[in-house]
Amino acid sequence: MSNINEQILVIGLGQFGMSLVRALCEKGFEVIAVDTEQKLVNEAANFATDAICISGIDEISLSKLSPRDRDLIICSIGTKEPSILAVALLKQMGCENIIARASEAIHARILKAIGAKKVINPEYEYGKKFANRILMKSMFWENDSDELNLLEIPMQSYAFDRDTMEIKLPDNLKIIFNETENKILISGNQEELQKMIEER
Repeated sequence: MSNINEQILVIGLGQFGMSLVRALCEKGFEVIAVDTEQKLVNEAANFATDAICISGIDEISLSKLSPRDRDLIICSIGTKEPSILAVALLKQMGCENIIARASEAIHARILKAIGAKKVINPEYEYGKKFANRILMKSMFWENDSDELNLLEIPMQSYAFDRDTMEIKLPDNLKIIFNETENKILISGNQEELQKMIEER
């Protein structure tokens, strides 16, 4: 595990918040996990740096966590009104680096308007990534070595008339073959190939 001295405050330990806390801790971040449900706090205490049972919309309790002193605050509350109130309170306390979770477009606009630096919608973003995986369902990996992997992608009908040179890829990924069977073969590091798939 890497030793990262960055402190992150996560408010809201639903399915998304809990998995986020766990993943951040595994990567070496110092994470303070907050929720109103003691059962969820107890679970997070197994891996978080600290886990505290308070309300994210209780100004006095929230201020005791010194949120302004944290490197990053993630408001992962899924319900609209509490998340808006929590972000508003955090901004009032002088917090700048706030990432907030939104459940819909208007929720996202409000969060941005009151000062969230970044707004995320995990369900929407996962849906896009999963759709891309379905789109590329015929791909396969050839693990020829630890460094080089090959990814075969059947080109969709909308791309049949496009020249291979028009396909935009990161510099470290290369198209090394173009079959007549409407398929392309891309070479590169597996991590970079996976990142390309998820971002498309």
